[in-house]
Amino acid sequence: MERTLIAPGVHLSCDPAEKFNRCRISVHFAFPAKRETATAHALLPLVLERGYADCPDMTCLTKKLAKLYGADLTVDARPMGCSHNLCVSVTGIKDQFALEGETLTREYASIALGAAFHPYFVGGTFDPEAVGIEKQMLKKALEDEINDKRLYCLHQANREFFDDSPAGVRQEGYLEEVEGLTPEQLTAAYYEMLRTANIELLVLGCTAEQTAAVKDALLAELAAIDRAPLPLAENIAMPRREPVHKTETYDMVQAKLCMLFTLGEPMRTEQLAAVRLAMALYGGSVTSRLFLNVRERDHLCYYCSSSFQSFTGSMAVNSGVEHADAARAERAILKELADLCDGPITDDEFEDCRRGLLSGMQGVEDTLGGIETWYYIEVLRGGDPAKVQTPAEARAALQAVTKDDVRAILRKLTLSVSYLLTKEVAAHAAE
Repeated sequence: MERTLIAPGVHLSCDPAEKFNRCRISVHFAFPAKRETATAHALLPLVLERGYADCPDMTCLTKKLAKLYGADLTVDARPMGCSHNLCVSVTGIKDQFALEGETLTREYASIALGAAFHPYFVGGTFDPEAVGIEKQMLKKALEDEINDKRLYCLHQANREFFDDSPAGVRQEGYLEEVEGLTPEQLTAAYYEMLRTANIELLVLGCTAEQTAAVKDALLAELAAIDRAPLPLAENIAMPRREPVHKTETYDMVQAKLCMLFTLGEPMRTEQLAAVRLAMALYGGSVTSRLFLNVRERDHLCYYCSSSFQSFTGSMAVNSGVEHADAARAERAILKELADLCDGPITDDEFEDCRRGLLSGMQGVEDTLGGIETWYYIEVLRGGDPAKVQTPAEARAALQAVTKDDVRAILRKLTLSVSYLLTKEVAAHAAE
């Protein structure tokens, strides 16, 4: 992957990806998450994906994509720590596979840039009808959050953990604000994004000439905008604190327990390989301590796994438990962490986890989406182009990780928040 600065706050990353018969053009906008515009930015991708000036409705857009041999347009938002990210992406077959010699890549670029820079406006703002429809979709999604108790528990734990820090902004939006959101407010949020975002243009599977044409087309769009890009948000970490225990009661079959830990300091990029192996050993694989001991041996959880968020230096342990077993499960989860920090780690379990990670990382470059996701997250995580790590370099770094490296990471993690969803009777019994 080659990455170059093509304008202030704008980079081009490209890879000819010759082994694929498809290509992909993506425009990523990364900008600081702000509480006052969070709901507008959550709604924005839903409206942008409906069409753009040259294809003002979904029927027209669907027909256009179908004529391009089933090309695909996606517009999505991806929370990344303290940054909000919006991505407009078009994927389709390469020009050489067109039956009548059509210049497909040029059409893909036109759609991607049209969706990103020329949305369908009515009277200078987003179409009120489209905004009204997508507001109902966003409202329904936010209302339905509580029905997925596993996700709801994680979100509630995150709100307690991050509080009013920049990472605590609800990038999925705020239910109470959706109804009052106007087309004018959405339009203002959109123009703020164009003005302040760092932009990453990713062109995969295209020739050098096609890539240059896409780059020139993007630069032409940006020339008409008064740009003032803000710096990318840096990695953060919540300070250590005395653990906080929160309980909510619901009439539910299975209790949900989410425990959030902090490093107490921002994660450094050179620690990433050790973090990956630490998570695989602790709770991120079927050979992990949480899976083999807490779930399989002790039968305390229906599921129990750990994951790490590099942007915020935090680890989450999510589990589904019997209501009466919640306290025992929490103690067992903490014990497994302590045992990894100070007890023996066998060579077999260490190498099993390493091999599992290496195997999974071998497949990163098997899809265009996998390549894009890998490199874009590396860009956000490191910021400096010199720190962008290839999958091969990441695998080599993983090979060099030692047990002491893993312990050094795990020993930094301390519990901050334990959030439990359980039945009312079980909650009273625990008291």
